[in-house]
Amino acid sequence: MRDVRERAARIVRRRREPVVVQAVRSTAAATVAYVVALHLSTEPAPLTAPLTALLVVQVTLYGTLTNSIRRVNAVVAGVLVAIAFSLLVGLTWWSLALLIMASLAVGHLVRVDEYVPEVAISAMLVLGVTSVGDTAWARVLETLIGAVVGLSCNLLLPPPVWVEAAGESIEGLARRVRLLMLHVGEQAAGRPAFEQAAARLHEARRLDHDIVEVDTALRQAEDSLRLNPRVREGLLHRVVLRTGLDTLEICTVVLRVLTRTLTDLAKEREPEPLFAPAIGETLEQLLSEIADAVVSFAVLVTTQVSLNADAAEARLTAELRQAATTRDKLAQLLMERVQHDVREWQLHGAVLAEVNRMIDELDTEHRTRRLLEELDRVSSEQRERMPALYRMRERVRLPGPFRRRNR
Repeated sequence: MRDVRERAARIVRRRREPVVVQAVRSTAAATVAYVVALHLSTEPAPLTAPLTALLVVQVTLYGTLTNSIRRVNAVVAGVLVAIAFSLLVGLTWWSLALLIMASLAVGHLVRVDEYVPEVAISAMLVLGVTSVGDTAWARVLETLIGAVVGLSCNLLLPPPVWVEAAGESIEGLARRVRLLMLHVGEQAAGRPAFEQAAARLHEARRLDHDIVEVDTALRQAEDSLRLNPRVREGLLHRVVLRTGLDTLEICTVVLRVLTRTLTDLAKEREPEPLFAPAIGETLEQLLSEIADAVVSFAVLVTTQVSLNADAAEARLTAELRQAATTRDKLAQLLMERVQHDVREWQLHGAVLAEVNRMIDELDTEHRTRRLLEELDRVSSEQRERMPALYRMRERVRLPGPFRRRNR
């Protein structure tokens, strides 16, 4: 029975994967676009319409809108270039070269981004037929059909919001960071060889690849929140997740520096232990507490329900308070150690500075301040990009007393 439930859960997860959703929505949009183009276009096989719909439909509504505009601009620009060339020269090898070069230049001028080659493709397809004029306008019509069908597909089959998937990626990164910190703490309390310390350093460096994967998932989630009528406070969700990932990235950088410090210390003190027994045990305890706080922080930034968020914040605050107490104990032990043995004192000081940096980055007050700063920055950028929209909002906004009377 348990195997059946696990298999059903895997099937449900696969159905929600971006690849599966994209395949279903793209196939439906391309088929509908072809059927509509058969009735409206004069071409016997209007394949431009399904091709446009296939390229326009993206996983997110924001991606669909932006790609639709760029693709239509690319096709129309290519058609206009082909019409201009058909009036001046025929189709020869040198005219084809000029056509491609001119189309690529026009594509950069009209700012169609990744659809720059589509300008040249459209121009070559139109110029290669006999009746240039009729084919050109038929191609424009098919492109518009494909774009409209692609947009309509997002209204009838709403794209998913990928916040949950991005949250799972962030939590997965935090748990990998926690596991590495536990291993580093175990080595700090023992007598690790230089090769073992270097291996932990390489593990910390490999976390950069994990951050890139999480960043990709987060970008998809951010696009799914833009212009999505099913989402309220999409800007807040985007900023919370983005600042959360930034904090985890800083923690991974600090952890990499910490493993670098311990590797240098192991090289200097081999075959002696890294620290005295009391210092090693305290550092192991501190890294374990910070590791738990990293996971609690990831849970906090990915929690949507306010009640669960309050519980996660309270747990994080308690863990950081305990970690701060252990850090003070470690600082006292390191100070006493340096007074008796000044060897590698700079490495000991670096260890204390690095663990202190991670505690500061995970602090709830630091997170709140950074979140507010990021919200202000993003709002200011949006206001600068769309000043007319914000002026319109201010004009139609009701006066304060009137709003209070109508509540």
